[in-house]
Amino acid sequence: MPGITREEVAHLARLARLELKDEELEHFAGQLDDIIGAVARVSEVAEQDVPPTSHPLPLTNVMRPDEVRPSLTPQEALSGAPAQEQQRFKVPQILGED
Repeated sequence: MPGITREEVAHLARLARLELKDEELEHFAGQLDDIIGAVARVSEVAEQDVPPTSHPLPLTNVMRPDEVRPSLTPQEALSGAPAQEQQRFKVPQILGED
């Protein structure tokens, strides 16, 4: 597989709207080539019987069941609010919508 060229790095930099100096183009070309080589090595290791995964270990959500507990009444929750309206905190309008 041919390496990443300076021209390809310059093209990517233009797409990303980055202004790179000549020495940076050379430097990044080497780094991107190393990254692509590492990805290629991982691809070689993956066998057909190994399913693609996003995590090395299975993930499970640890959730507790919902249970009703004593909490503040709306009046208690709003008692320290500087302004309230219809049992809600009233805040200044910021989006200019009705």
